[in-house]
Amino acid sequence: MNHESQDVFNQTPPFGDVNLIATDRALLDAVQANGADLDNEGLPVFGQHWGSAERLELGRLANENPPKLHAFDSRGFRIDAVEFHPAYHALMQASMEDGLHASTWDDARPDHPTGQGHMARAVRIYTVAGVESGHVCPMTMTHASVAALAAAPNHLKEWLPKIRSRAYDTRFVPFWEKTAATLGMGMTEKQGGTDVRANTTRADPTAGDEYALTGHKWFMSAPMSDAFLVLAQAPGGLTCFLMPRFRPDGSLNAIHLQRLKDKLGNRSNASSEVEFEKAFAWRIGEEGRGVHTIINMVQLTRLDCAVASAGLVRMGLNLAHHHARHRSVFQKKLIDQPAMRMVLADIALESEAMTALSMRLARSFDGSATDENEAAYARLVTPAAKFGICKAAPRLLYEAMESLGGNGYVEESPLPRLYREAPVNAIWEGSGNVIALDILRAETREPEAAALVLDHLMADIADLPGASDAARDIVLALRSPDAETKARLIADRLFTLAATAALARSAPPEITLSYALTRLNQPARMIGANEVGQAVKPLLDRVFTPI
Repeated sequence: MNHESQDVFNQTPPFGDVNLIATDRALLDAVQANGADLDNEGLPVFGQHWGSAERLELGRLANENPPKLHAFDSRGFRIDAVEFHPAYHALMQASMEDGLHASTWDDARPDHPTGQGHMARAVRIYTVAGVESGHVCPMTMTHASVAALAAAPNHLKEWLPKIRSRAYDTRFVPFWEKTAATLGMGMTEKQGGTDVRANTTRADPTAGDEYALTGHKWFMSAPMSDAFLVLAQAPGGLTCFLMPRFRPDGSLNAIHLQRLKDKLGNRSNASSEVEFEKAFAWRIGEEGRGVHTIINMVQLTRLDCAVASAGLVRMGLNLAHHHARHRSVFQKKLIDQPAMRMVLADIALESEAMTALSMRLARSFDGSATDENEAAYARLVTPAAKFGICKAAPRLLYEAMESLGGNGYVEESPLPRLYREAPVNAIWEGSGNVIALDILRAETREPEAAALVLDHLMADIADLPGASDAARDIVLALRSPDAETKARLIADRLFTLAATAALARSAPPEITLSYALTRLNQPARMIGANEVGQAVKPLLDRVFTPI
């Protein structure tokens, strides 16, 4: 053996045992600018736990050992169970202990649930998403389910203690026997997809608010949840239902899992096709008001999509920056090579904007109950943030991967997993056209509120390059006779305007100016080709701040 050829040098050390929150200057400044207290919320300790090499390894194991469907037991009895790797359960347990599934509802009343603490929870979602995103799906759905269950206070009263519990319980038993419960959702069907009003699943009344559902769902994520919010056609029209895994008599409900989806990413999380055969369910809200009932849940899930995608990008940037700090090329560290500095700074610029906007948006959810301006901001900017952040994530994670060269492309690196994960948040809870049209409808339905939001955004950035032009583009597109054809233009401009305004509150002035010049004042060029100017050094200094 040629021992000299076996020498390993100029390779990047493993990324791990870092504090993912305390070292993230962009996140720290965004949180402080929006009024949250990191120490009181225990976030520095949280960042240390989730940046540990052990937690990062759990993320790898959960994705390399995806869930398995067991439709029948060894005797031929139908069980419709999904088996997960222990790493997945360890991540679920850790996230539930930290309250990702329910912390905003800790003080909520069943008759009038109002969530608080969205900012602190957003920091946690942002951090965890970069470590392992698949298990965040049941965290998001369980958290958002409370908003839909509010339409049935009697059921929310029964379920809320189980939802709020921090004691993760993997047992496949009725929810009332468990220490904690998680909830999933199933809305889309094979013939309708986004057009849920075309759903064919039938709901037949049996007694009171109890119904028997027959039909199917094309996507039902986290199928081992203790119950699911689903849509079905009742006699009075499309209606929302709560479908438990077990009937009230303790027998297994007729929720027949057909197969698990073989997805591009999100591998640790199971997504299923399912058939209902007179499955038991409780009606949530009035018959015919299913979309209205479940839309309250969708707003919260869209917030999580935006926050998690920002977290994915930040982790990709961390990995690329870590590589560049340790790898030498042409007698210099990569981080000192001008071309690589431009690439990393350009990714960092977009990451700063995503982080600032996602935290500002979370703050608006905290203020919505008492401040109509914040409520209007949340209604209008949530879909815009989801549109812009989630659609940019795959592009930015590709650039982070390329920064590592071949080492970033092989599966030993976390980057292929991050890259495969990135598209799902742009697709889930409304793909690009759906989101853009939602923004258009919201602005048309509430023109006064939309005008107030635009004025609010412009207050801090009116003098920045491109701000007035962006606001003008939005208004002119809205007034256009073919406004629907300009829906993506409206969404893109609103996102960039909101991101610039969020940056102006939390980032150094040279970073905000650089973003306005390269994203707001003109269409962005490819990563590394934008003239980031004087912002390069502060951007790179803020990627990873040692503690």
